Amino acid sequence: MLAASKKETPDLQEIEAFLYRETDLLDAGNLHAWRDLFTEDGTYWLPVSPDQDDPLGHISIIYEDKMMMAIRAENFGHRLAASMQYAVRSSHVLANTRLLESSADGSEIVVKSNFQTMIYYRIQSVYAGTCTHKLRREGSDWRIVQKRVDLINCDADHKSIVIYI
Repeated sequence: MLAASKKETPDLQEIEAFLYRETDLLDAGNLHAWRDLFTEDGTYWLPVSPDQDDPLGHISIIYEDKMMMAIRAENFGHRLAASMQYAVRSSHVLANTRLLESSADGSEIVVKSNFQTMIYYRIQSVYAGTCTHKLRREGSDWRIVQKRVDLINCDADHKSIVIYI
């Protein structure tokens, strides 16, 4: 008799700890280490409309692969970058993290959480919305396949967003 296969359920506290580590890296301005949390094919997406389902066929506020993240990370910390004329500080708060999808073996998951982020760069900007992370287990840790940030006011006019939300 064959044993019934059991679906692996990922530990939500472990996933939240990973997401908190991600926001800690952003708040510290450590974009190189933050980028390393992504898979080689990982993407960061900030849609321009609430119902946008395709980052390639439509304009986005931000849509970057790992190579573009590396370029932004280099520019972010470069002393000659015009954007670095003032210090950038941020604080991310995550809440209500929930598991939306999981592969049978639990190695790929989709989680969604609510967030509020305050970014100070000459002026103070506050962003709020939801983050949807598609995560893949690689070894003993999670990696980000896609991070989608849906702002509640994504279709409003925004000044330059100088750091990832």
